[in-house]
Amino acid sequence: MSSGQLEDVPAPTAMDLVRPSNSSRVLARLLVAALALIAVVLLLTPWQQSAPGAGRVVAYAPDERRQNLEAPIDGRVLRWFVREGSLVEQGDPIVGLTDNDPEILVRLRAERDAFTERLNAAKARAWSLESRIDALEASRISGIAAAESRIRMANQRVIASDQALALAVATLNAAKLNIERQTSLAEEGLTSTRQLELTELEATRAQTEVERARVALVAAQSEQVALTSDRKKIENDASASINDARAAQAAAEAEVASASAELSRMEVRLARQSAQSVRAPRDGTVFRIVANGHAGEIVKAGDVLAVLVPDTNDRAVELWVSGNDMPLVSEGARARIQFEGWPAVQFTGWPSAAVGTFPGRVKFIDAHDDGAGQFRVVVVPEAGAAWPSASYLRQGVRTQGWIQLGRVSLGYELWRQFNGFPPSPSNEPELRKRDTKADATGGDT
Repeated sequence: MSSGQLEDVPAPTAMDLVRPSNSSRVLARLLVAALALIAVVLLLTPWQQSAPGAGRVVAYAPDERRQNLEAPIDGRVLRWFVREGSLVEQGDPIVGLTDNDPEILVRLRAERDAFTERLNAAKARAWSLESRIDALEASRISGIAAAESRIRMANQRVIASDQALALAVATLNAAKLNIERQTSLAEEGLTSTRQLELTELEATRAQTEVERARVALVAAQSEQVALTSDRKKIENDASASINDARAAQAAAEAEVASASAELSRMEVRLARQSAQSVRAPRDGTVFRIVANGHAGEIVKAGDVLAVLVPDTNDRAVELWVSGNDMPLVSEGARARIQFEGWPAVQFTGWPSAAVGTFPGRVKFIDAHDDGAGQFRVVVVPEAGAAWPSASYLRQGVRTQGWIQLGRVSLGYELWRQFNGFPPSPSNEPELRKRDTKADATGGDT
């Protein structure tokens, strides 16, 4: 090529030197599209917030949880009927006990018979006193009736004496008038002295009758007062006797109550001594034999002999949730449970994609923490959902749980995590109410 031809090619400009290549422009467009797509995904992708917790499997009913079998009496272990891990039914013997005193039952029965006789004697005394009170009541009524009859008779005598006194006074007045007439007639010579003397004698007799009638009236009135006082005395004496009998009856009834209490205590003691075999309160498995397990061991009443784990299909999960999340958890909230030893893949943000976890519902939340800021939340199986069988899911199996809270976008969840904000409460109150109502009626949610 000649030098003239080389001079015809233009030299590259500065813009040509900094212009991006086609591959760079394609890569930049791809990055912008990817960022836009990620932003859209973050805004549109839903995320299920949850409150995590750890716990264990328990029986929902308290009487179906682990139970301690205690010794009912002081004594010695006579024989063990089970071993650790033995399956027992309700009423099966666990351990046989015997008292240190082989004659204790005979002595207790004799003491019980003595208390029974004491109780019967106290009852007989109380019944006798009740009969005596009835007799005294009848005697008081009869005595008062007789006294009132005598008072009525005295009242009649007072009336008769008063009438007799009035008659005597009237006779005396008539005699005095007769004396005046006879005196006037004697002064005129129309009557004899003998007649005047007889008139004066009649007046004297009339005066005597008046005095006698007054004395009789006073005596009748005194008798009336005396009989009234005698009636009060009879009533007071009878009431005092009845009160004494009632006090004695109260003492007898107190003795009956005391003897009954002593007899009841003796019956309880005898029953405890007779119950020398500890039996299974319900079907279950002997979890642990606390006593040494050999015959002849000395035990005291209340000592734990063995631990029984009842058989139950009514299971629940105790989850311990942080106090930071507890205010967001409410009864009826959904939960996902992962059991120890059960293969599972959990996606907390997308519960529907989880594998090996089981649905549940929050049954209740404790009103107080455990002293370390953790609150117990009891979760039961969701209606229509089955948990693993009891042979795999035994009491005490450790669990992980996630209690579902509000639904937000994935972008908001990342922003919340970066800033350390707490999760949001459930934003489905109406759905939760409907689910809770369905649980109560036994329907599917």
